[in-house]
Amino acid sequence: MATFFYKAATATGQWQEGTREGTDEKAVVQQLQAVGLVPVYVGPSRGGAAARPGGRWAELLTPSAEHGSSPWSIPFGPFGKGRVTSQDRLLFTQELATLLQAGVPLDRALSICSELTESQRFREILADVLQQVRAGKPLADALEAQGKVFSRLYVNMVRAGQASGTISVVFRRLADLEAAAAEFRAHLISSLIYPVLLTGVAIASILILMNFVIPRFAQVFESTGLPVPLPTYILLQSGQLMRSYGWIALVGLIAGVVFFRRALNTPAGRERWDRFLLRVPFLGELLRKAETARFARTMTTLVAAGVPLEQSLSIVREMVSNRVMAQSLDGIIQGVKRGEGMAGPVRRAGTFPPLAAHLLSVGEETGRLDTMFDHLANIYDNETRVAVRRFTSLFEPMVILVMGVVVGVIVLSLLLAITSINEVPF
Repeated sequence: MATFFYKAATATGQWQEGTREGTDEKAVVQQLQAVGLVPVYVGPSRGGAAARPGGRWAELLTPSAEHGSSPWSIPFGPFGKGRVTSQDRLLFTQELATLLQAGVPLDRALSICSELTESQRFREILADVLQQVRAGKPLADALEAQGKVFSRLYVNMVRAGQASGTISVVFRRLADLEAAAAEFRAHLISSLIYPVLLTGVAIASILILMNFVIPRFAQVFESTGLPVPLPTYILLQSGQLMRSYGWIALVGLIAGVVFFRRALNTPAGRERWDRFLLRVPFLGELLRKAETARFARTMTTLVAAGVPLEQSLSIVREMVSNRVMAQSLDGIIQGVKRGEGMAGPVRRAGTFPPLAAHLLSVGEETGRLDTMFDHLANIYDNETRVAVRRFTSLFEPMVILVMGVVVGVIVLSLLLAITSINEVPF
């Protein structure tokens, strides 16, 4: 048994500090929750390193009626001082959901969350939200007044929760949604780190060979006065062109990137690019599955919170990043207005996988549309992860193969020249 220092909030929002004995931090957290406290920090006793400011935050176990008991943690570190990140918003949502479910008043819960955040900018935003709430402004309006910090989905979910009196449940749903999005981003980034590093190493290796190794070899070969083998001649001329006109290619590349980014900022350019991406083999199917998962996950949250179907679709339209798929939601919205339901318009849109329309049709027939949206989101979340793994598993050997061929051609050309200098048959 070890002694742990804790800091917790009571049901009235007051702070309470002390020490408790337990086998680990989770056991102490469970002890505190059993007596009606909301653990905020649990760590070694005051003499330990974690008890100092900036120490490690313990896991808080917050039971959810819909998703069971799931642990989540609050990292405490020096990052995020000047800007609001998705991690700041996720932690705020989780903390606020926990405090509201424990019965802490909204203003006191916002005050506690403001004290817990490490981002100075986000602390200022929460202070403004708290001030507006204490002045009698609805929480949703106070969040909306913060500009793009909180998305339209976030604000409308909070507004629906206030209207139905289920604000704590809504924040728990938002926390789950934010956590799922963060998990997917982390999975995508971790999957792409190795291929990107591999590509960078391949490009750097080729540039070093062409700009440093080959020029020195060319000087040695020219001093011999022997005829240059054709492969070596091509290699030497390629290196000379790169050194003489490489800056032109670099300027052209930068200009192309600038032009491409400007074209993407126009509605027509973005639509053409998104349409092209959907037609690319394998990549198009991956993007379609990812957008379907995002669409279904967001609709699950909105429908379960009681947001009207038409309004939910309008919100989702702004959250779907592919403009072609987002525009197809206009026809689905019109179909819902005409009383056609969801399945038929989704099937006619033709941008979502056929399984989506089938599951939504079952959901409409059974009266469990929110459940079917959740099922659809789970299916395409898993399929997106599988597709990402397949993409990276194909991309890595392709980079290795291309790198091997290019470097092999360079090395063979150099060896051919060396053997001709020494008059050794190749």
